[in-house]
Amino acid sequence: MRPSSGSLPYNHQTMSTVLSPIESEFATVAEAEAHDRWFRAKVQASLDDQRPSLPHDQVMAKLRDIIEAKRQAHAFDPVAR
Repeated sequence: MRPSSGSLPYNHQTMSTVLSPIESEFATVAEAEAHDRWFRAKVQASLDDQRPSLPHDQVMAKLRDIIEAKRQAHAFDPVAR
């Protein structure tokens, strides 16, 4: 069934409305809807997670340590340059 999208182009091979790259990062409505479902599921899983939250400063400090360790490892690796 063809969506009633008015003047939007329709791809008959994928049976999806083609979206403009100016208006959407997705090529079709089907791709946008699939991403939306995936994103909403990720958000809901995070909201349902019973583990204790970590303070922002603690997370950022750990990430800075990880980044600095990678930076130092690459500083001594001639192949990584």
